[in-house]
Amino acid sequence: MNPQQPFFGVPAQEPESTPQQFGQPAPELQAQPLTQPLPQQQAQFQQSVPLPQQSFNQQSPFPGQPQQAFAQQQPVTPVGSAPRPPKQHRPLLWLIVAIVSIVLALGAIGAFVWAFMNYTDQKDNVDTKVSSAVATAEKTQADKLEAEFLERDKAPNRNFTSPEDYGTVSFDYPKTWSLFVDKDGSSGSSYQAYFNPIAVPSISAAERFSLRLTIESRDYDTVVKSYDSLVKKGDLKVNIVKIDGQDAARFDGNFTKDIRGSAVVFKIRDKTATFRTDADTFKADFDALISTITFIK
Repeated sequence: MNPQQPFFGVPAQEPESTPQQFGQPAPELQAQPLTQPLPQQQAQFQQSVPLPQQSFNQQSPFPGQPQQAFAQQQPVTPVGSAPRPPKQHRPLLWLIVAIVSIVLALGAIGAFVWAFMNYTDQKDNVDTKVSSAVATAEKTQADKLEAEFLERDKAPNRNFTSPEDYGTVSFDYPKTWSLFVDKDGSSGSSYQAYFNPIAVPSISAAERFSLRLTIESRDYDTVVKSYDSLVKKGDLKVNIVKIDGQDAARFDGNFTKDIRGSAVVFKIRDKTATFRTDADTFKADFDALISTITFIK
């Protein structure tokens, strides 16, 4: 059996001496009718000639070239499995991700450290701050209660009245104040009385009293002018006020370097009365006191 013609039912003829082109069938074979090969011939042909693992209806695109060689040289690439180009920017992307991660980590660490330090400070100082706040509140409450007690202890007020020869000056003063009359005017001199809480200290120009009362024979204008130098220097401020319906001069400020207070000067018939406090601590009591002054005009 001729392996070149496995599917023809007639014996193969010898090819003529005329050379034929590779891949074209002989003229004699083209004229022969096609018949089914015998089973024995098919089996012998399959055993002697290995068939390519490719369909017979697949033709070579190049004339004269065997189909098996073309299949080996041109491998078929399945659809959808084209090779992907290499990723060239992947290292740069990883570098950017690493830098961003480091920055975020450092920021998180800094925030955590700040929060921890703030928490530690608050925890360490909370007892001190609470104790200080409690002490301040207690002191404020104690000062308020003490002031209220002192105000209640002053009431009811006591009344003072000077001798008739000195105009019978009368006023009310706190009952917690003590009174000391230094000069009663019996020998024709001025009248001088000193008031101070609890006890009256020794009399001196530098000592501070809650109230100094002086009734003297000097003229009103002369007494007022004695303060002019302090007013011009700015140590004292002068205002005109009413005392029992009569004009009076009020001075507020520094009388000396150690004494700062207020004074009221007004005329009583042929005499002049001066009420003075030597400390701003007694200013409220002083204002309440002069509002109760009465005298014989």
